Amino acid sequence: MNDANNTRPPVGFSDGIDRLIQKVGGLIAWAYVLLILVIMAQVILRKGFSSGLIMLEELQWHLYAIGVMFGLAYAQTTNSHIRVDLFYTGFRARTKYLVEIFGILFLLLPFITVIFLHSLDFVADAWRINEHSESPSGLPWRWLIKGVIPLSMAMLILAALSRLYRDTLLLFRGTD
Repeated sequence: MNDANNTRPPVGFSDGIDRLIQKVGGLIAWAYVLLILVIMAQVILRKGFSSGLIMLEELQWHLYAIGVMFGLAYAQTTNSHIRVDLFYTGFRARTKYLVEIFGILFLLLPFITVIFLHSLDFVADAWRINEHSESPSGLPWRWLIKGVIPLSMAMLILAALSRLYRDTLLLFRGTD
């Protein structure tokens, strides 16, 4: 856990969900190590042997997508996502909880829900036709990488609900 989590009061249920998401995020982070190795191999092939592989180029996109998509939930649980703190940092804890609850209920959850619901047909169609790269030497099973969208959005919904539960509980508990 990073410092942002350590400064928040503990909430057992939310802490358990956050730890699970952070463990998954830690495993997914290894995709970046693989991404670096794939990029290095592609650069060596292209610059050293004047022959890059389309498969490696597509694998780079896929690995990057996996890291970013699952990283969203990780960022939500560690409170390391980007926010504009122009006024927020000066707010009392109670006001911060209200801002977070409002943002989660009226901005984050509706946005994630729309992406999640629309991604289901997107993935189902890709799976149904066994979508693959248009390049003859590209990667097969494009539906597999598209399947990351609903999975990562489901994980982000779980992270947002955990945060919503935490902030609502702390709001009514009156920690300030």
